[in-house]
Amino acid sequence: MEELKECKICPHNCRVNRLEGKLGRCKLSNKIKIALVSLHNFEEPCISGKNGSGTVFFSNCNLNCVFCQNYEISQLGNGKEVSIEELADIFINQQNNNAENINLVTPTMYIYHIIEAIKIAKSKGLKIPIVYNSNGYENVEALKKLEGYIDIYLPDLKYSNNEIAYKYSNIRNYFENATLAIKEMYRQVGTPVLDDNGIMKRGLMIRHLILPNQLENSKGVLKWISENLDNYIYVSVMAQYFPTYKAKEFPEINRKLTKKEYETIEQYLYSLNLDNGYIQELGTHEEEYVPNFKSWYGKEGRDVL
Repeated sequence: MEELKECKICPHNCRVNRLEGKLGRCKLSNKIKIALVSLHNFEEPCISGKNGSGTVFFSNCNLNCVFCQNYEISQLGNGKEVSIEELADIFINQQNNNAENINLVTPTMYIYHIIEAIKIAKSKGLKIPIVYNSNGYENVEALKKLEGYIDIYLPDLKYSNNEIAYKYSNIRNYFENATLAIKEMYRQVGTPVLDDNGIMKRGLMIRHLILPNQLENSKGVLKWISENLDNYIYVSVMAQYFPTYKAKEFPEINRKLTKKEYETIEQYLYSLNLDNGYIQELGTHEEEYVPNFKSWYGKEGRDVL
């Protein structure tokens, strides 16, 4: 893990020596720390499928989103340390439990550990797709190391407005870095490839969470996707926002979405040259934490399934 001597995995470029236990923005050393391993049935249907997605939630994060719904993991760092060999065994166990894929949640700071774990797991028979489920704030050069190891990229594109990104996630250059990263992800895996059961085996799907009072931000994100990527790319527009963690300190986002906000973004989405994806139905309750996705297909009418 020589790369961790001067860590430049993400665009923060902290350059700390993680091998010596020095901590940068993400507050991680050279250890792997995970908070949860589960079969998750509530991702997009093409990810969860019938058997569930084999999620591995990594602890800590290189963003500081004030509304993070997993803040106990991402901000407070809850979790336990595991070795690379143990991580590989987790992947194999998920496959043995009939998971549709291995879903790496917030994996950015563990890229080099993950590559080694995938090598070990594949030597032991790992065959199911690997999903890279990230916040989008990635370094292109680090992502290039993942080529051939990742089958499905599932990044967020949180912000088109960097002022909002700084206000809510303490990051000044999110949009430029996230869009460059997404283009690299697209170069590696292309548009989604689904099997006969509608399960994604390869490709890119971009997620975006609608924030209250920030509709122009959402429109900017969707417009960029429409103008810069193949129109067959999958987009997942999420309406599950609720105020949690530090969101109460920001009055404009200290509530759920209104029906009018939801419908405004829904109609804008349908007006764009995007052919495939999902939009979450409004009304998901935080105590349930069960998103309900509906799909659209085709430019004409976008039949809801």
